[in-house]
Amino acid sequence: MTQTARITVHPSFVVGEIDRRLFGSFVEHLGRAVYTGVFEPGHPAADADGFRRDVIDLTRELGTSVVRYPGGNFVSNYFWEDGVGPVDERPTRIDLAWRTIEPNTFGTDEFMRWARTAGVEPMLAVNLGTRGADAAANLVEYCNIPGGTTWSDRRRANGAEEPYGVKLWCLGNEMDGPWQIGHKTAEEYGRLASQAAQAMRRVDPTIEFVVCGSSGREIATFGEWERVVLEHTFDDVDYISVHAYYQERDGDRASFLGSAASFEAFLREVIATADAVAGRRRSDKRIRLSVDEWNVWYVDEFAGEENLDLREQPRLIEDVYSALDAVVAGDLLATLVRNADRVAVACVAQLVNVIAPMLTEPGGEAWKQTTFHPIALTAAHARGVALDARIEGPRLATAKHGDVSGVSGTVTWDAGSGSLVALLVNRTAEPVEARVEHLGFADVALAEASVIVGDDNVRGASSTDAAADLAARGAAAAPQPLDGVTTDGEVSTVVLPAESWSLVRFTARVA
Repeated sequence: MTQTARITVHPSFVVGEIDRRLFGSFVEHLGRAVYTGVFEPGHPAADADGFRRDVIDLTRELGTSVVRYPGGNFVSNYFWEDGVGPVDERPTRIDLAWRTIEPNTFGTDEFMRWARTAGVEPMLAVNLGTRGADAAANLVEYCNIPGGTTWSDRRRANGAEEPYGVKLWCLGNEMDGPWQIGHKTAEEYGRLASQAAQAMRRVDPTIEFVVCGSSGREIATFGEWERVVLEHTFDDVDYISVHAYYQERDGDRASFLGSAASFEAFLREVIATADAVAGRRRSDKRIRLSVDEWNVWYVDEFAGEENLDLREQPRLIEDVYSALDAVVAGDLLATLVRNADRVAVACVAQLVNVIAPMLTEPGGEAWKQTTFHPIALTAAHARGVALDARIEGPRLATAKHGDVSGVSGTVTWDAGSGSLVALLVNRTAEPVEARVEHLGFADVALAEASVIVGDDNVRGASSTDAAADLAARGAAAAPQPLDGVTTDGEVSTVVLPAESWSLVRFTARVA
């Protein structure tokens, strides 16, 4: 039996402008994200810098706007000076975060060249685990000062005559997590983050800062951590980080499909805490969110850092995704777009090989995973502003999140191109006929409609399986045409298959 839903939109009901930095990603020195991921000298597709051009091509197709580097947990015991200058003079270190041998053949200089080649904005994180304000300020000097100082002249001597101009900086990573090297209390971290931000901004007054929020909604420090840290850093920072991962546990398909409802509650709880700090200070400043780690991650399958063998470039956390994972990932990204008024930056973690939308084989091919498709389509078409789409329809009972909306999504409007886009997810096990009432729009016509159906939930494939098999699996979940979409110019009808993610694009004008 087909269920029904009603979706109402109007061009005057605007949530906020969609920041292109919502479509970011993340490259950490973890597993094969860097080595044999973005960087593999000698590979048939490598350029003169050793960058895999096949990965760069996929990065562009994914719509990636900003990339966070070099961590992640890795950054909390990283000496950035190890990754600049002549490669043959760089030290080989033990990375304590992931217990790997780090050769430092790829560092800040290589990343900045890669970012320029890939056409993405760099987002750099500084070590506030084992280091402090002085090392962080020196890195800003190295990256952003034209010349005439010790570190800027060192950059020029290393081959980068012009400054890198990095604007977006993360003040450490997950500093409340007991797994983090140099983890701290909220008071300790808040004071250090404030000191670091002030020192770094003395070097370059134009830069922006992301302060660490809690490592997750379930961690004991959540909420109080945000409050205390922002009490220390409110005047110094622009964004607070949110990290969120979801997985299907114990065959609980409904709760997995409802993950984005929990995600949205998480976002709004952080926003409420930030605004409470602003209210106590009688400030009209609004801290925005940097959701700089989000994804589907089967973390229960990870052995844990303490159980890893010390080696170089291991295959770590190379989850192979199903079509259902793609539906949930698309729902998570639609949730970020729906909260565009307060979410400014978001990074799917990570870009390649490590819980990523693409995989590579050393010396071999690069290919798309199932999750690549909803991310790429959303980045391509969700432009302009997010509208306050009101959705009424069936409910979904879940064991983990309670009763949640059976249909979720968002609608975006780009007045410049006349593109009205509905991103819709049917979380239920039955088809839903969605009636989209586009009030205030005229000349509405269907341009395209695509769907991903989560009917392949077979997991368990290994990233060491044949590359051709894994590539075929990703291709099998590529979006298909969504049939049966009708419109009379005032109301459109879209039949959403069970457990599916859909993108429906109309052309329109404001009436």
